[in-house]
Amino acid sequence: MSGPASAEAPAIVWFRRDLRLADNPALRAAAESGRALVPLFILDEETPGLRGLGGAARWWLHHALAALDGALGDRGARLLLKRGAAAEVLPAVVEETGATAVYWNRCYEPAAVARDRCLKAELRAAGLAVESFNAGLLFEPWTVTTKAGDPFKVFTPFWRACRAGPAPAAPKPAPRSLRLAGPRTKGDRLDDWALLPRRPDWAAGFAEAWQPGEGGARRRLAAFLKHGLAAYATQRDRPDRDGTARLSAHLHWGEIGPRQVWHAVQHRVADSPGRGLAESAEVFLSELGWREFSYHLLFHNPTLPEANARGEFDAFPWRDDADALRAWRRGATGYPLVDAGMRQLWTAGWMHNRVRMIVASFLTKHLLMHWRAGEAWFWDTLVDADLASNVAGWQWVAGSGSDAAPYFRIFNPILQSRKFDPEGRYLRRWVPEIARLSDDHLHCPWTAPQEVLDAAGVRLGETYPRPIVDHAAARERALAAYREMRAD
Repeated sequence: MSGPASAEAPAIVWFRRDLRLADNPALRAAAESGRALVPLFILDEETPGLRGLGGAARWWLHHALAALDGALGDRGARLLLKRGAAAEVLPAVVEETGATAVYWNRCYEPAAVARDRCLKAELRAAGLAVESFNAGLLFEPWTVTTKAGDPFKVFTPFWRACRAGPAPAAPKPAPRSLRLAGPRTKGDRLDDWALLPRRPDWAAGFAEAWQPGEGGARRRLAAFLKHGLAAYATQRDRPDRDGTARLSAHLHWGEIGPRQVWHAVQHRVADSPGRGLAESAEVFLSELGWREFSYHLLFHNPTLPEANARGEFDAFPWRDDADALRAWRRGATGYPLVDAGMRQLWTAGWMHNRVRMIVASFLTKHLLMHWRAGEAWFWDTLVDADLASNVAGWQWVAGSGSDAAPYFRIFNPILQSRKFDPEGRYLRRWVPEIARLSDDHLHCPWTAPQEVLDAAGVRLGETYPRPIVDHAAARERALAAYREMRAD
């Protein structure tokens, strides 16, 4: 690997999970170096240990890359697309372009960390300048420790330590100008990557719900700050209302950075002082904190995607029930709130966070299915599929993770439905076959008298399934399983 040492030699900006121009420290540093730039994205599905994208995430990535290419196009450049193992592709692009510097923003998944460490050492040994930056987190995992210098295992003290330190740096705008290198190597066509589903096009409804790209992220944040932040603390658990930010996919792909979100929230509070808004903002920022905590856990526990954080769960008597798993995936469990969530997931590529906890609890505790089965389904069907958040969330619900929910916390899907969707708006949208039932019976159709079912056009076992498991019996079975595990 070699390249000219001329001042005219370009620099590669390796885009990864930072698909934006604003508050992109790698792009800014590259622009300030004075070198001409080669913007590059590598679809790396070949690095050992690096998990391949799920179907919904591939849909999002296609549109996010198209948006980034368009933004670069406005500045006279195109995004160079390459496919393959980054350890092979990146040095090849260096050779083809004669680049003498490479800039990227850090990823934190274990396989990505190992890959990037080796690449940095190899490129530097070849004489290149290589710099990496933080664009994806408020607080990098190794910067937050207990007083003893150890990683945190519990969220509350972790977040308290984060808040006690310096505030996240203010985001910087996109570079005013980019000096872009001319074409020196041929890239792939985005359409040739076939990231979009074709036959069937199961993502047809995604475009109605989402606008991937930096512009879509900015608009979503602005709408939330204007209409949603003030009521976030009281509305965030209501799936029947638009009470959440819906920024998770934008954050995952780096179309907006957490520093941008953090400071936008702080500015909103400063512009409209009031106790209610400030309290709601703190609740929202703590949700960013859970994202940070998930990355903290994954970075310090690289086996987290496969292994229980709490070793005693290795002895838990998980069940293997293909029919029950299929019913859960299809939204055909007979519990309307569980089914509504799973159908929303399939149709929109997203599910409300409160409902995520309920469907995860149902799978791991009502059905005693391993959390990895649910995590794998979420990975394939969520547009915001994020290894750290997904794995940490599933282990939290199952009880096997750090700072996990108590083993005896088993969500009652009927009570949860009545509490968080009291008027049944969420249920009626996603489970229309029971929409004509009254609010009294909507949350548990099997308790309705036959004449009520007939009047609503509901035939249990035909138009809507009977419950695949009895809640009370399933709860006792789960508690017995936990007692058995703890006794070993």
